[in-house]
Amino acid sequence: MNYITLKRLFIALLACTLLFGYNDASAQNKKSKAKTSKTSKKKGKKAEAAPAPSNDTKLPYNSNDCLFAIELQPDVAYGPTSAPQGAGRVMDVKADKKHPYLFEYEHNTVWYRFKVPYNGYLEFSITQTDAKDDYDFLLYKYTDEYFSNRLCQNIILPVAVNIGGLDTAAKAGGPSLGMKVDATVSNVKKKDQPGGFIKSIYVHKGDIYYLVLDNVNPGGSGHTIKVSIHVDSFEPQVVFFDPQARRNVPVDLLILEKNTDNRPVAKNANWTAGKVKFVPGFTYTLYAKRDGYFSVYKEFNSNQFIHDSVLRFVMNPKKRGTSYPINDVYFEDGNSKLLPESDTALLNYVYMFKNHPEVTFLIKGRVPTFGVDPKSDMEISLQRAVAVKEFFVKNGISEDRIAVAGMTESEVKSAANAAFASEGASSSKQNVTKSQTQKSDKRLADHINNKIELFITSVGDEPTKPVSSRR
Repeated sequence: MNYITLKRLFIALLACTLLFGYNDASAQNKKSKAKTSKTSKKKGKKAEAAPAPSNDTKLPYNSNDCLFAIELQPDVAYGPTSAPQGAGRVMDVKADKKHPYLFEYEHNTVWYRFKVPYNGYLEFSITQTDAKDDYDFLLYKYTDEYFSNRLCQNIILPVAVNIGGLDTAAKAGGPSLGMKVDATVSNVKKKDQPGGFIKSIYVHKGDIYYLVLDNVNPGGSGHTIKVSIHVDSFEPQVVFFDPQARRNVPVDLLILEKNTDNRPVAKNANWTAGKVKFVPGFTYTLYAKRDGYFSVYKEFNSNQFIHDSVLRFVMNPKKRGTSYPINDVYFEDGNSKLLPESDTALLNYVYMFKNHPEVTFLIKGRVPTFGVDPKSDMEISLQRAVAVKEFFVKNGISEDRIAVAGMTESEVKSAANAAFASEGASSSKQNVTKSQTQKSDKRLADHINNKIELFITSVGDEPTKPVSSRR
């Protein structure tokens, strides 16, 4: 490449640079003028206040078409929503001469979809944000992949219809229409009847239903909807209790219903207290966690609690020095062989420690004694602690997290003295005060029952681990 060619190339590049620089400067100048112009207009006029933010749940795009129905979770309210706007891209529903009990056409609709978790009567309630809105609904049972096409052609017809007029008796802020078991009207409400609730229909586990909700009024408001399955259930109050502080504590709670493919029936990051719906005979898994406490994992059949109005779960503090006496631990008399009857009580602590690998602890063994052979008592108490440690290790707790200890000679003597004292107290109770009797009874209970005691030796610097869904 010769000198003249290089010179021409340099001049071309310089021209491009100058041209782009000019265009950029012009654009900036226009933006500056526009901004100045807007500012000058605002000087003589007070700026309008921005609209207040809405707390309504915004309806997803295209949810006014059947193909994009919103998935509802049974027993979980959805809303209050924004107002339904228009009929969407497809007119899914339109009445004809053969099928007059449909919408004359879709005005302002939203489609919902839900799967039935278990057999029972379908109930749902719709609470209008504005009582003046005129909502109607149609309920369809899903068939197959051709459902939407057949619905548009009125080949598939609704199993429940409510196209009644505005119910002027409906209370503001309360459910205004839907389906419920104790309703008196059949599952079809016509135009010449006021809106409200119609009678439930029986549904089966695994069935899928589509609900289209239509607001006849233009420019209306939203609503809240809640679907549930009516069965002979019970709803106890669920709380979590700190035994040391002697008060209930809030937790991050999750309860899964195993019979319905682990459907969440309670999910709240700050659960304080509340009722939970349980179906008799169903199995549930409960997880609860809170910083500074051992997390709770429990799997249970609801029949365990069918007569309880309150379910209280213990949240044990995760603090160094805290002790946990385990009373329901059984050994063969005079030795350290752990009996199978101990499994339930020990497994509760296995699950408690398993989710918190940052915690180390000491297992302290004890024996009932009258001090006849202190050395033997000391050895058996230590071997009982070792037996419990082996049980913990066998069930997944790391060995290096566990220390063991038996009774010291002074502890054996103290236990023997307490045993003699309690025997003497029981033979002469009429000669002592109630307070003295209670103290001696407590020493006797400690002497006999507290066979194993756990002590937290360190907590570590790690935060609380997330609760695992698997053992």
